[in-house]
Amino acid sequence: MLALLLPGQGAQTPGMLAPWISNAENQKLIATWSLHIDLDLERLGTIASAEEIKDTANAQPLIVAAGLLGANSLLSNDGFKVSVVAGHSVGEIAAAGIAGVLSQSQALELVRQRGIAMAKVASQFETGMAAVLGGERDLVLKAISELALVAANENGAGQIVAAGALDALDKLIENPPTGSRVRALAVAGAFHTPYMQSAVEQVTKYAENLKINEPISQLLSNRDGSVVASGKDAINRIVHQIANPVRWDLCMESLVQLGVTGSIELPPAGTLVGLLKRATPGIESFALKSPEDLAAAREFAAKHGGA
Repeated sequence: MLALLLPGQGAQTPGMLAPWISNAENQKLIATWSLHIDLDLERLGTIASAEEIKDTANAQPLIVAAGLLGANSLLSNDGFKVSVVAGHSVGEIAAAGIAGVLSQSQALELVRQRGIAMAKVASQFETGMAAVLGGERDLVLKAISELALVAANENGAGQIVAAGALDALDKLIENPPTGSRVRALAVAGAFHTPYMQSAVEQVTKYAENLKINEPISQLLSNRDGSVVASGKDAINRIVHQIANPVRWDLCMESLVQLGVTGSIELPPAGTLVGLLKRATPGIESFALKSPEDLAAAREFAAKHGGA
C-alpha cells in the first residue's frame, strides 16, 4: 500500500523550484498559479534568498506549490494506486489538493490566505518555536508546560516542538529536559498554539466559499492521525489546525495501522522521510527531491501501489 507525504514549513530551500520548472508545462502552471494568488512563485522558488522564503506569507504557498508540482509529475503516467495522503502542517493543504478535496488552484488560494493571516498574527507577538530532540516524552511535555509553552508539534522519533514566548523558549534552551537538547527554529511565530486563534477566524471566513469535494484517497488529519470523514471535515480540521498542535506521531502510527508499506515524500522532500525511518522502520520510504528521481520514484510506487 502506497502513501504520499507532504512536508511543512521549514522544508523550503532557495532555488527549490528551479529543476521542476525546467519543464515547460510546469513553468506555465507556476505562472498561472502566481497570477491567481498574486504572488511570484517562480521568483520565490528560483532566485529568492533564504531570508525571503522564510517569511511565512511566502514560505507556505511556495511549499504547497512544490508539493503539487511533484505530485503532478509523479502521477502523470502512473501505473499505481495512491491509497493514503498525509501532510505535515501546511502540507495538509497540498495533501487536500492531491486527494481531490480542493482543486489545485483553490489549494493555492487557501494557503495564500493562511500564510498572510498567520504572518500578520505572528508580527504582533514576540514568539517562536524550538525543537526538543531526545528525552522522555513525559518529561519533555512537563518541562514545556511548566514554562507556559505549548507542545505545538509532536513529530515522533524523539522530536517535540515547543512554541510560545521567546523568553520562555530561551529558558528551555538554557535548561533542556534530561537527556535532550533544544534547538531554536527559524520561524517567526508560535504556530499551532492559541496565539494563532485570530488567524483561524480569518481563514474560516475565507474557507466558507471554497468548493469542497470528497477525497479520492484516504486523507489523514494532523489533529489525531485519523482518516478524515469527508471533504468538509478535512477543511474544517485544516483550518482549526492553525491554532492547535500537530500530531504527526499519530499520523505515522496510522500509516502502520492502515497497512502502508511504502511512502513517497513529495518536494521539498527529506524531513518526513527522516522521521519515518526512525519511528516506523517497517515502512519503506522514498524522498522525491528532483525530477531526476522520478523514474526511481515511479518504480518504488509501482512496487507498493501496484494493482
